Amino acid sequence: MCHPGGGRDPEFLRNKLDSRLRGNDTTGVMIGVFDSGFGGLTVLKSLLEKLPEHNYIYLGDSARVPYGNKSPEVIYKYAEEAVDFLFGQGCKIIIFACNTASAQALRKIQQEYLPVKHPGKNVLGVIRPLAEAAAAKNFKKIGVIGTTATIKSGSYEIEIKKINPEMEIFSIAAPLLVPLIEESWAKSREARMILRRYLRPLKLKKIQALILGCTHYPLMLDEIKSVMGKNCLVFPAGEIITESFKNYLSRHSEYEISSSKNQTVKFFTTDDPKKFKEIGEKFLKRKIEDVKKIEL
Repeated sequence: MCHPGGGRDPEFLRNKLDSRLRGNDTTGVMIGVFDSGFGGLTVLKSLLEKLPEHNYIYLGDSARVPYGNKSPEVIYKYAEEAVDFLFGQGCKIIIFACNTASAQALRKIQQEYLPVKHPGKNVLGVIRPLAEAAAAKNFKKIGVIGTTATIKSGSYEIEIKKINPEMEIFSIAAPLLVPLIEESWAKSREARMILRRYLRPLKLKKIQALILGCTHYPLMLDEIKSVMGKNCLVFPAGEIITESFKNYLSRHSEYEISSSKNQTVKFFTTDDPKKFKEIGEKFLKRKIEDVKKIEL
């Protein structure tokens, strides 16, 4: 079986992906994707499109969403539980698709937890790839929107300034957006009003680009672009994260696996599987046949 670019036509890849989303058996899952709820599905969607030769497990902790208003200690505890579950399911590597978990728990997980509990395995986050993409641009002013915990951490400012210390960064917490998106209110008039209020200070600063510091926010991408206007680039988070992960895999041969006819994507939630399926299909724009409920 060929890797992307190895001669398979788009229809083959579409049929292959549809088969995987139906939950066929697999020889083993390699990549775990963790989010506080549904937002990480925007990352998973890009991974499925760009890296279709791999297997995936998605875990959405919807019972405890949002993470953004919780303490660093609680966020870290949730992250530990997710890591244990996903590695216990056979994952070889995990992506924290949640910006809040990436900001508040990732470094400690990598430096202290993994060497003791899961030696030889790794967890990656989403903040560094986006920060590197932003810092590489020749912009003077950029904005960041995210959850309260992500913005308070200053993670984006720290990572961007390491590369481009001259760049001005303006960050805004937007705590109401995740609950609205999780409740399928992203397209409502109320959500648009709240979004405009959050983004107004950034418009007044005349930023040239905007980082969506939460994987839920691409579900409001059209609305965000409409508010910010044509003179502001909104970074394509899913594409940037996937490309960074692809590069990481190419440099770490220990994560290579042999392709199989029966690769799958498995879905787990800590809340209502029916609701996850309904909303998840909107995120992925594909059918999901099976979602399992778990407790962490």
